[in-house]
Amino acid sequence: MNFSTQTKKMRNINNKPAKLVEYIRDGLPEQEHFGYIVKCSSNFEITKYGEDAEIPFFLRSCAKPLQASLLIDYELDKRYDMTMEEIALCCASHAGEKIHTDIITRLINKFGLNENMLKCGKHSPISRSAQDDLLLKNIAPGQIHNNCSGKHTMMLGLCKLNNWDLNTYDDLTHPLQVAIKEKIYSLCELDKEYPVTKDGCGVPIHSMPLKNIVKGYLNLFSNPKYSKIKEAFLNFPYLIGGENRTDTKIIQNSDNLVSKVGAGGLIVVINTKINEGFIVKICDANMDAREFAAIDYINKLGWGKIHVSHDIKTNHGYKVGEVKTLL
Repeated sequence: MNFSTQTKKMRNINNKPAKLVEYIRDGLPEQEHFGYIVKCSSNFEITKYGEDAEIPFFLRSCAKPLQASLLIDYELDKRYDMTMEEIALCCASHAGEKIHTDIITRLINKFGLNENMLKCGKHSPISRSAQDDLLLKNIAPGQIHNNCSGKHTMMLGLCKLNNWDLNTYDDLTHPLQVAIKEKIYSLCELDKEYPVTKDGCGVPIHSMPLKNIVKGYLNLFSNPKYSKIKEAFLNFPYLIGGENRTDTKIIQNSDNLVSKVGAGGLIVVINTKINEGFIVKICDANMDAREFAAIDYINKLGWGKIHVSHDIKTNHGYKVGEVKTLL
């Protein structure tokens, strides 16, 4: 199947993103951000901003809780007596702070692995405070500072548990990745093939229409079998993200919302009390616009009262404009 040709055709048919966020400086528009919001109710009724014509988008890090469902399926959590904090890190795009890396290191040791086995690569912590700390201590970032290190540790743990090859776990045809694809396709209710590529951290990442991503989350977080994953999100929001991370802000400042960001302008929010959810996709991947859209939509739905300043200010603190969401 020629996914490239198929996707190009779809993008040329009714591909009309909505204007979701605009920055107004003293009455003049300065920035505009377009994208999509797709909301699913418990019976999968769809509400949309923007016409996406079933265009597939890559899941990016929004795949993590779906991938982590396998640690429950294979009882990795029971075999290694995993704590809720460790389960949270397996689902996280963490900021690389000490609170995160300490748990990753503990999990690596628990599984009988070493850091160099992780194929996620190295990058500086997302957290500015953690970056400064490493610089002051003259410590180079390692694999554990990669925001995907928890996911990779979990993947290696599953390989060790099932006697799968540890050196090729990032290959699309590896038994682990085959199992992940089957699980994601089942949770997200996909009935045909969609493009697959390598994520930033090197493992396969699948694509699908936005509504199916929300369906996958609803099927995961409403299933009592995966209650540990839900409780890990709700009880340890700082481990899911960290310093100045949008998903952490949302979970910390609400009673029953689960949130997960993904690269490319994605964020999924699930109301676990009423089993409804939505996804935001910002076309230019602007993270501030993504946060404004997600939080304002939460407040519009009455799911929370989360405050984020919409003021545009000079360096002197003088207000010269505001950010508006068109929801």
